[in-house]
Amino acid sequence: MKQAVKGIGGVFLYAEDPKALAEWYARNLGLAFTEWEAGACFGLEFPCTDPDGTKASTVFSLMKAKGPLGQGRPECVVNWRVADLQAFCAGLEANGVAIEKREDSEYGSFAWIRDPEGRKVELYQPAVEP
Repeated sequence: MKQAVKGIGGVFLYAEDPKALAEWYARNLGLAFTEWEAGACFGLEFPCTDPDGTKASTVFSLMKAKGPLGQGRPECVVNWRVADLQAFCAGLEANGVAIEKREDSEYGSFAWIRDPEGRKVELYQPAVEP
């Protein structure tokens, strides 16, 4: 069976001043952010249910850019949630898509690819909860 994404794991906006941006979103859109990393990352989660019935959440995060944002810099990355990252990546590679990087963290497993126009795409398999 062909692998398919389960939902959006997160949307990450890179900002020169994430605190000010979080305050703007709070003031204008009513979003209540939590400071996840002192002065550098503010986020929130929207609870959701994947099409297969799995309880999940979509993260919206404002993160400190590593340098000045300008033309050619990624200002937004969409994080796609998948059930089996290994199998998903194998399918991509079979289609000729290069996996740029893979990484495991306390949140789960990640892989990064590029779309045909060069945009970074993040794939995410959540960590199994104990």
